[in-house]
Amino acid sequence: MSEDGRRRRLARVLGVRAAMWLPAAVALLSVVTGIVNIGTTDISGLLAPFVPELVQRTAGFTGALTGFLMLGAAYGLRRRLRGAWYLTVLLLPVTALQGLAQTSAYSYPLVVLSVLSLPTVLLNRGVFDRDFDLSTTQLAALAAIIGTQAYGTIGTYVLREEFTNVATVTDAFYFTLVTSSTVGYGDVYPAPASAQARLFTMSVLLLGVASFGVALGTLLTPAIEARLAQALGTMNDSTLDLLEDHVIVVGVSDLTEPVIEELAETAGGPQYVVVTRSPERAQQMRERDIEVITADPSDEEPLLRVGIERARALVAATDDDAQDALAVLTARELNPEINIVAAATERENAKKLRRAGADTVISPAVIGGHLLVQSALGTGDMESIAEMILDVPDEERLEND
Repeated sequence: MSEDGRRRRLARVLGVRAAMWLPAAVALLSVVTGIVNIGTTDISGLLAPFVPELVQRTAGFTGALTGFLMLGAAYGLRRRLRGAWYLTVLLLPVTALQGLAQTSAYSYPLVVLSVLSLPTVLLNRGVFDRDFDLSTTQLAALAAIIGTQAYGTIGTYVLREEFTNVATVTDAFYFTLVTSSTVGYGDVYPAPASAQARLFTMSVLLLGVASFGVALGTLLTPAIEARLAQALGTMNDSTLDLLEDHVIVVGVSDLTEPVIEELAETAGGPQYVVVTRSPERAQQMRERDIEVITADPSDEEPLLRVGIERARALVAATDDDAQDALAVLTARELNPEINIVAAATERENAKKLRRAGADTVISPAVIGGHLLVQSALGTGDMESIAEMILDVPDEERLEND
């Protein structure tokens, strides 16, 4: 890779990272400034004389909520979700406007950072191309919560004459939310003489508890399944979703075996997963309690499944340089930041692997030839180096001596 190519790639990597981390910083600032401005009584910003106090307080409260929502969007950006990108683009102007409306000196950094983050996120749109798919159960849970809140809000507003302190739709929604979540502050309640209002309140309570319970189960079940799968040594999509800062090994061959052994024996080393097209090889890996999936590593789907967007590195070292080049090319397109190491079976393919996107290309044949020549010429203790590389046991070294 040329120097200009390296610079362009470095700039792209930094841009992608900035597009991921700047929204997270905006989210934290929005939460902090929102909370600070809710509790402060000293409003001394430049716009303070022009913004009503109610708007200032409301901006502080909603700013904290927007910050929490932005944190979710920032997490989605790390997973390169397209929906998270759209949500971030929508929320960044909102956080800037909320910072202005808060009219506090504490809000100036939030406004500046929001304005700076927006073009960075927009320029890196192409990186965030993954779809966010909800399961049928998750969709049902979401529909149950929305339906319950809508049912309670509409019903309470229609029956507002039979409730105390219910005059607006906001009051009705407030009553529905605190009732369905079983908080029940007691400031809004059905009239004691109204059996209809009481029956309606009981229905909201039952539906609310059920919908929140279903939603909680939907969220926790995949995480519990993933932890159990990890403990039992099996792989599923939930387990793969937990992989973070891991190493992906492409293919299983005589070249990748030492890589897998080194990763397995490294204490406190990174997590790793193997992707191979061979069902026989995959079964051998499973028998050794090695995380593996059976798929073509040159396809996008299996690489996305093993979390390439969150991976630290990818090692491509099969016996087929053409297959390795395709895998490297696909991996580089999916994650411009990942460190890719490839082994060239044929030395003339080293440049091709670099052009495909590999950061480092190692030719075992060239290294072996160099060691053989140096050892033959007696220009160094090449045998010791070879034994160290090949991990020759001490017993064999003593026998050779």
